[in-house]
Amino acid sequence: MSPIIAEIIGTAILILFGGGVVANVVLNKTKGNDSGWIVISWGWAMGVFVAVYAMGQFSGAHINPAVTFGLAVAGLFEWGMVFPYIIAQTLGGFIGGVLVWLAYKDHFAATENEAVKLAIFSTGPEIRNYPSNVMTEVIGTFILVFGVLYLSSPGFIGMNGEMLSTITIDGKEVGFGLGALSALPVGLLVLGIGLSLGGPTGYAINPARDLGPRIAHALLPFPHKGSSDWAYSWVPIVGPLIGAALAAGLYQIL
Repeated sequence: MSPIIAEIIGTAILILFGGGVVANVVLNKTKGNDSGWIVISWGWAMGVFVAVYAMGQFSGAHINPAVTFGLAVAGLFEWGMVFPYIIAQTLGGFIGGVLVWLAYKDHFAATENEAVKLAIFSTGPEIRNYPSNVMTEVIGTFILVFGVLYLSSPGFIGMNGEMLSTITIDGKEVGFGLGALSALPVGLLVLGIGLSLGGPTGYAINPARDLGPRIAHALLPFPHKGSSDWAYSWVPIVGPLIGAALAAGLYQIL
């Protein structure tokens, strides 16, 4: 699979799980109606885990322009691939938003509240104060990208301080680690961000997670849709990119 296709699929998986859990919680007549923020945070975390678990082998599963940008700033990703990755991630976000709508189509029709429908596709602040909203997204994304930059697989520290991926036992080289399950720490990182920092803005921490589904919201035909709130749409783009750049800068200094 090409890295671009993997980023499209991975981001679509993320939004299918994340947007899907929000739909399950906020739309009328669902099994999970009104089950709360912890359920939403876990749903997003599982979306990250599954996407990284499945697509990491093909593209690194950035599934987030802020992660792609941060890795490039840190010198760990090729700048020439940044824009193609971001386009793929945004397209994946759009596809994921459409899939959520298809899965919950009848429940969209059964719900009149325009605000909760928009919340399925995009983030929004509980208190609209743009400087504060940007700061929240900067902090959340800083923690995400800084954590991603320092995540390491299980292993042993060698005599020279290097992390070893294999050791020799009785003359045989033995590997160890979690394999694809190394995606789990990333999911837990996003879970922690959601539980601890998600209250003010809904923790976009990912421009494609917000922009792609927001475009889907603007285009999809369902009743009582309301505004797509484009006036706020720049916050979950600018904030995460600043946070990613700061995390990458500190990584380079350290």
